[in-house]
Amino acid sequence: MKRKIHVVPHSHWDREWYFTTSRSKVYLMKDLKDVLDTLERKEEFRYFMLDAQASLLDDYIKWMPQDEERIKKLVRDRRLIIGPWYTQTDQLVISGESIVRNMYYGMKRCDEFGGYMNVGYVPDSFGQSGNMPQIYREFGIEDTLFWRGVSDDMAAKTDFNWRGDDGSVVFATQIPFGYYIGGNIPENSKENAEFWIRECLEKAGKRSATKHIYFPNGFDQAPIRTNLPELIQERNKIDNENEYVISCIEDYIKDVKNEKPKLEEVQGELVIAKHMRIHKSIFSSRSDLKTMNTRIQNYVVNIMEPLLFLSYRMGNDYPHKTVEEIWKLLFENAAHDSIGSCISDTANEDVYVRYKQAEDLAVNLVELHSRLIASSVKNQADMTFTVINTLPEKREDTVLIKTYIPGENFAIFSEKGNQLDYTIIKSRDLTDYVLSQTIKLNPSRKFYVPDRVLEAVIAIKTEDVPALGYVQYFLETKEDGHIPMKKAEKLENEFYKITIAENGSLIITDKVSQTVYENQAVLVENGDDGDSFNYSPPRKDMEIYSTDAPFAYKISQSDIYGKMQIDLHMVIPKDLEEREKGNVSVSMPVRMEVGLRKGSKIIDFKVDVDNKGLSHRLCVLFDSQIVSKFNYADEQFGSIKRPNYYEKEMNLYMEGQKNRIEKKAGMQELANWANDQSSWQEPPIAIEPTQTYVSLTDGKSGIAVFPQGVREYEIMEDRKIRLTLFRTYGFMGKENLIYRPGRASGERIIETKDAQLQKKMEFTFGFTSYAGGINTANIDTLAKTYNSPLEVYTYSEFLNGRLIFSQMEKEGTRQQRMSLFETENHLVVSAVKKAEAGDGLIIRLYNGKDHQKVKDTLKFYNPISEAYYTNLKEEKIETIEIQNNTIKVKELSHCKFVTIYVK
Repeated sequence: MKRKIHVVPHSHWDREWYFTTSRSKVYLMKDLKDVLDTLERKEEFRYFMLDAQASLLDDYIKWMPQDEERIKKLVRDRRLIIGPWYTQTDQLVISGESIVRNMYYGMKRCDEFGGYMNVGYVPDSFGQSGNMPQIYREFGIEDTLFWRGVSDDMAAKTDFNWRGDDGSVVFATQIPFGYYIGGNIPENSKENAEFWIRECLEKAGKRSATKHIYFPNGFDQAPIRTNLPELIQERNKIDNENEYVISCIEDYIKDVKNEKPKLEEVQGELVIAKHMRIHKSIFSSRSDLKTMNTRIQNYVVNIMEPLLFLSYRMGNDYPHKTVEEIWKLLFENAAHDSIGSCISDTANEDVYVRYKQAEDLAVNLVELHSRLIASSVKNQADMTFTVINTLPEKREDTVLIKTYIPGENFAIFSEKGNQLDYTIIKSRDLTDYVLSQTIKLNPSRKFYVPDRVLEAVIAIKTEDVPALGYVQYFLETKEDGHIPMKKAEKLENEFYKITIAENGSLIITDKVSQTVYENQAVLVENGDDGDSFNYSPPRKDMEIYSTDAPFAYKISQSDIYGKMQIDLHMVIPKDLEEREKGNVSVSMPVRMEVGLRKGSKIIDFKVDVDNKGLSHRLCVLFDSQIVSKFNYADEQFGSIKRPNYYEKEMNLYMEGQKNRIEKKAGMQELANWANDQSSWQEPPIAIEPTQTYVSLTDGKSGIAVFPQGVREYEIMEDRKIRLTLFRTYGFMGKENLIYRPGRASGERIIETKDAQLQKKMEFTFGFTSYAGGINTANIDTLAKTYNSPLEVYTYSEFLNGRLIFSQMEKEGTRQQRMSLFETENHLVVSAVKKAEAGDGLIIRLYNGKDHQKVKDTLKFYNPISEAYYTNLKEEKIETIEIQNNTIKVKELSHCKFVTIYVK
């Protein structure tokens, strides 16, 4: 059979890795200019693909604006292939909204240059999310081409159909030997002939479903091979049994489809590392930066965007360009190596700076627009607390805020005149400092100035907070509504009673089900012989449990909030060498704070660690006290049910070994596998990522953990959730790990001292127990609420000044409460934001239940004139009927999402 070899010239452009973004941008100036020169000079050089990243165009044009028209012409002529991404995003750690915005802004930017490649090209991301087919389809993309996650046990051919977890199907081509296999074509005639036979025909084309072979010509930061047309021409002369062409992905896919091959189908999440590395534990590399990513992603989507739209509906400007800048900073960090943190310390410093910039912009946008909302309300009180709810559901949460309050007795009242309970958790006197910051823009204006000012953390039990709106409470100094904290023997609210056991673990009594959960929140420390890509246990490990450590504790409680503080003195090995000898010498102080709010079904945890150990890991264990072979977590736009142990895959890679060892042998089994690798690149370990929760249930009862830092877990003994808090390591890449035998990933000579995380760190997460199954417990919507806390903006005129920037005072005219719309809280709210074009509102909802169809109703409290479903480009798809300012959302099946435009 005559084969057609599609030689696709490209450069896989990591914006940072063992080098910094600055270095890659400097070299981009030369390499992309060489591409433009070559394409203009050689018509026979038909295509060059720019790694599907629109951000590279922005980087280049910023310093080379004179070339913008050259780029546009080559893009319009379909010679320079760009997009559809903004950056080459990760798909497992990064949120669904981040992935969607990445492609949206990428397509938008590429359209300004002349169009984009309509293929989901993902050459190097470490696994494929199970909901990517639906995301692609909603962008109008029917095809994807990627490298990692599929083995020949799943599909015999490298062209196949991929069915997502929601049922959406896209055509897929896998690059079986990576994006670089054809990157180094030798010019010596003998070596050249051997190269084409070995690398192209025998390897790249071995499992193709048709006569067409995808053969990428490029590699990391590859310069254009200017004589590629001549090399192809020469090859066609030598091998007249096959045809060699300079091609592009879209042409390759078109040719394959034209042959109408019978295609196999793979399903769901693709993370099997038989033929290529997945780095399945990269989810916790540089845990400090992963924590920042989690926090900022949640804040931007759950707080900032809906709050900005609320402010916009009240007549304030919507900061489109600032929001876009925030997202683009996050996209730079979402690139697979950057979010993976498998980069040098210097490059990770740049990642940190981008997170800091994004967070600073987001926090200050929220502060300004919260102030604009608060100051627009008609209220003559001396001090106000404006509670802003960014979820479309009514709430009565107990909320913790850090704010300034008078250093005298006061009470807080709702707009209805009801006195609200509050507790001062801690405070310090800052009278002189705060009052010296006041700026009297109108010295004639008289206003309230307290005698003393405290900076305080307070808990407020809110009342009747409207759905996606605000309510303004006020302070009255003539009364005292403070409920003080008192020493207690236990924490307790409507749902739980929590005590501390003799070994320092928690005993959690679920008051609803009367189930007692013992040995909870146990910390376990062990060694990490891995690197920036993979956690890997030492060949001789030692586990240190918090239950074996001395501890002290204290408990204090008010009617609305309680806190337990446990100080643990864990002594651990100083490094891997000491661990191997079974010795311990380093003190690692740990403080665990357990918080319990009135009305909350979730117990709050905060773990403060002063890390002084090297190359180790710290996790926390929660025991479900049931047995289940599967666990539940969430992925982008839906739930995912995973096995606790990949038995089928484990058996596959163990085939052929002489010394079979029972599964229960655990680490010994993996150690033997490391010495006899068979054909697997990494063992199919069950260390997993999640988006907002992980749960174990037998259908009768269950527990769930809600990570707000590192979102990585493992199920132990089919009953315990092991949540990673942090891990540390000293090198970018290492060789011959138990969990990744053979060559090093990355650069083995690059030390990563910063990744040892020798500093104080803080990690937060939540815990809940429940009766029934995962669906009846509504863990999906509970997680969304937990990650969307009420915003409270405190204002009094004495604060107007340097503390918050001075503004002219104005008299508010709006009522003390407002609500935009409300749902029945059946579907999970993914996004509420202003539409990218026009004045309307974009609402994205998804079914977070496990294989249960769900619908919802949206009730608006202002007249609406138009509603319709859109695709992810926010283009109209289908009109939605409006009745009495209410719309009914169509029934969604498992993992389905919808985007709705409302005007």
